[in-house]
Amino acid sequence: MTKRLDGKVALCTAAGQGIGRKVAEAFLQAGAKVYASDRDAAKLDGLKAFGIVDTAALDVTDSDAVAAYLKRVDTPDILFNCAGFVHHGTVLDCDEDAWDFSFDLNVKAMHRTISALLPRMVEAGGGSIINMASAASSIKAAPNRYVYMATKAAVIGLTRSVAIDFIKSGIRSNAICPGTIESPSLEGRIEELGKSVGGTEKAKTMFIERQPMGRLGTPEEIAHLAVYLASDESRFTTGTTQVIDGGWSL
Repeated sequence: MTKRLDGKVALCTAAGQGIGRKVAEAFLQAGAKVYASDRDAAKLDGLKAFGIVDTAALDVTDSDAVAAYLKRVDTPDILFNCAGFVHHGTVLDCDEDAWDFSFDLNVKAMHRTISALLPRMVEAGGGSIINMASAASSIKAAPNRYVYMATKAAVIGLTRSVAIDFIKSGIRSNAICPGTIESPSLEGRIEELGKSVGGTEKAKTMFIERQPMGRLGTPEEIAHLAVYLASDESRFTTGTTQVIDGGWSL
């Protein structure tokens, strides 16, 4: 049986855990060859059980390292940019270092991969770029997410800009905007919030209660959407913000 991504090459950043890991696994299971990277290469262990994968340690905030890595990979049909960081706090809690780091990891890292790979993808006839944004952006306001929301709104703008500029070159560019998803990142935020609200169970309940469906989303649910955007089934879809948040932004 033909798989949805048979014959395609995908490149995934932050593929060691959480959403990035499940997307890499889903791409492999759908038949793609995957270049999977993460700052901690040990977290990529086990991916080979799912298909043909090339794993590598990569710090996407290091321009030289990114350039060297991308030179050695095959031209991808699919680029999935997942690396990111959630800064907690208002504008008064965000100094210049926090601002610069958040934009470097959440936005400029995508610029690094896209600007390097886009000419090759165009020459090869096109491809799908999928960027991880968030419902907490220009879509939905969330408290204590000042610079995080700013970066994710920027990701949406970046995504749409690439979509309109290269629509006639066979490039599709879409953003995924999740709500609250079970992940190591969320666990860290729950632990931090728990310090001020009376424990991690109370903190987790607060995150669940803001989801109208009464539950958290799963990385697998995000991965299903990513496979669709990566596949030819979505060939008429570009420049979109795909909200998958359990109704949080309603």
